[in-house]
Amino acid sequence: MSRYEDAVTRYFAAWNATDADTRARAVAAAWTEDGSYTDPLADVRGHEALAAVIAGAQEQFPGFVFRQTGVADGHHDTVRFSWELVSGADGSAPVAGSDVATLDEDGRIRGVLGFLDRVPATA
Repeated sequence: MSRYEDAVTRYFAAWNATDADTRARAVAAAWTEDGSYTDPLADVRGHEALAAVIAGAQEQFPGFVFRQTGVADGHHDTVRFSWELVSGADGSAPVAGSDVATLDEDGRIRGVLGFLDRVPATA
């Protein structure tokens, strides 16, 4: 597995960890201590804040999992990849996006810039 694929695998493990302790360990494995995540809905830094954002997404979309779409593409210390949020009940994917992550020398994430490509319509 390449450095980029490994980083993306750990990223999704964090986003899909539903138990708080497992999520905390997964976040620590995926991000540097001062790692950040920024998308249109969040801008956080540090393991505790990252875990809280992930928990919030899981509360908003119970029974859903994040799944990578396509292949991760990377160069130097940067990797980009796409994903969708998939319902375990019916397989629908109402949310999809693309992320760009910067990695440290050990392959842990320093920062993620997330883009939402598909979101549910609001009333």
